[in-house]
Amino acid sequence: MSAPTPLVQSRRIGRFSVHALQAGGQMLDGGAMFGVVPKPLWERKIPSDPRNRIPMGMRCLLIEHESGLVLIDTGAGHKETSKFLDIYGIENDGGGQRTMLEAAIVAAGFSPSDISLVINTHLHFDHAGGNTALEADGRVVSAFPNARFVVQAGERHYAMHTNERTAASYFPRNWEPLREAGKLDLVDGATEIVKGIRSLVTPGHVPFHQSILIDGGSEMACFLGDVIPTHIHMPLPWIMGYDVEPLRTLESKRALLETALAEQWLLIFEHDASVAWGYAKHDGKAYYCDTTERNEEGGRD
Repeated sequence: MSAPTPLVQSRRIGRFSVHALQAGGQMLDGGAMFGVVPKPLWERKIPSDPRNRIPMGMRCLLIEHESGLVLIDTGAGHKETSKFLDIYGIENDGGGQRTMLEAAIVAAGFSPSDISLVINTHLHFDHAGGNTALEADGRVVSAFPNARFVVQAGERHYAMHTNERTAASYFPRNWEPLREAGKLDLVDGATEIVKGIRSLVTPGHVPFHQSILIDGGSEMACFLGDVIPTHIHMPLPWIMGYDVEPLRTLESKRALLETALAEQWLLIFEHDASVAWGYAKHDGKAYYCDTTERNEEGGRD
C-alpha cells in the first residue's frame, strides 16, 4: 500500500491557518474498524484487501496559533519493529531518517523544533507514537524539543493501568519520558488549553478520549480523534470494534453531531485516508459527511 496523499492540506478556520498533515498510512482489519456493522455494508464504501484490511490514514493537525505552533496528535512514530509495522500495515517513512509527519511539517514550511504545544486526543500508539524519538544511543527523547504536551489526566492513568484488552495499544515510552522531563501537562475534563483551542471530552473509544475544538471566531472546527475516525463512521451506530465502551461512543457521537450540525462545525477526520474534513448533514435517517465548503452566507457551495 502507498501512504495516503496529499501530505499536506491547508486552509483557514476563521483567524487560524491550519495544516492537515498526513503522518502515514495504516491497514487495519475492516471488521475491527466497523464493529457490529456487517461486512456487506461497510465493504460497499471501503473494499478490503485479501487480509480483510482497509486503508487508513494517520492525519494530524498543525495550527498557526498566536502563542506558537500547536500540533494535535503525532501518528505512530519510528520506534517500532518491522514485524509491528507489518501487522498494522504502517507506512510512515518520510525519507532521510524522518518520519512522514516530520516530512509533512517541513512541507508545510516549519520544522519539529518550531512546535510549541502538542495535544494528544489519547495515548494509543498511532496517536502518540510520534511524541518521542529513539536516539542512536538508545535514549527516548521528545520528538519536538521545544514543545509541551497535553493529555487528559484520566487517559494517562488509564494508559498506565492496562489489562489484557488494552495493553497492545499503550506504550509508555511514547509519553513517560516527557513526564520525566517535566514536559507533560495533564488536564481534567473540558479545558481551554490555549485561547480558542479547547478539549471536548468524548469518551467511548477509551474512557478519557478527548476531541479538540478550534474556535476561529467566524468558524468552529472539531478534530475528532477516534470518536468518528473516518467520514464513513458518521452514522451513529457505525462504531469501531476497538472501542472499549461502544455505548458511550454512541452518546458522545450523538451529542457532538447534534451540535456540529446546528453550529456548522468543520469536522476533521484523523483516520480517513482520503477525506480530511467536511460538515455534518442529516438526511432524516442518518448523519453523513458533506465535503462541500461553506459560502459567505453560511450555506454550502
